[in-house]
Amino acid sequence: MRHTKPAGEESKKDGRLTVITIDGPAAAGKSTAARLLAQRLGFVLLDSGALYRGLALHLIRCGISPNTRSVPEMALESLELRIEPGVGFMRVFLGSEDVTEIIREESVGEAASRFSTKPEVRKALLKLQRWAGSQWNLVAEGRDMGTVVFPGARVKFFLTADPEERSKRRYRELVTRGETSELERVDAEMRRRDERDTSRQSSPLIKAEDAIILDTTRLSPEQVVDRMTCYVPS
Repeated sequence: MRHTKPAGEESKKDGRLTVITIDGPAAAGKSTAARLLAQRLGFVLLDSGALYRGLALHLIRCGISPNTRSVPEMALESLELRIEPGVGFMRVFLGSEDVTEIIREESVGEAASRFSTKPEVRKALLKLQRWAGSQWNLVAEGRDMGTVVFPGARVKFFLTADPEERSKRRYRELVTRGETSELERVDAEMRRRDERDTSRQSSPLIKAEDAIILDTTRLSPEQVVDRMTCYVPS
């Protein structure tokens, strides 16, 4: 992968950087909680899911199927992935193209879930993610942030919620974006994605031993962040 530095905020190199990780399954509330927590703390948001979606879009455009056994090294080397960070947000670019909105399409998310099971894909993004952690105070959200990417993070959270509630949340999100779907199909896909995330060989979805577990089933995003801030050192 070609080295592409994030643009935007000036890097902080005073040796006092803080990384907070938020891991958990799909629709557990990670993205919203990470954005709100980053805004409250004045931290940069690192949305790892968006990075995988950006990489997936690049591979799709290269004509590579998400079902391929392995991703050609040449396709990964030609990836020009860039992030533009800010307080509580992150934009994703492929070269000069802003793909932040395009990668939110359900088809790209499904492809990203499949591509992310491959070790070479996860390795391709590891350096960029850790580089971001060396430049800014981060709230890093994903599925292996506290276990693999930032094992030395200052504070680690693991969010979860009842599977039925997570499916409803995902369904409402799709409807809000104007995408046609059925709750039963969303639920089935959610369970397949959970299976892929927890059973993959490379960086499976597991809770870090020192992570704080928060069940978000009956909590609003604001309530989740209120509880998180109780654990974040001032």
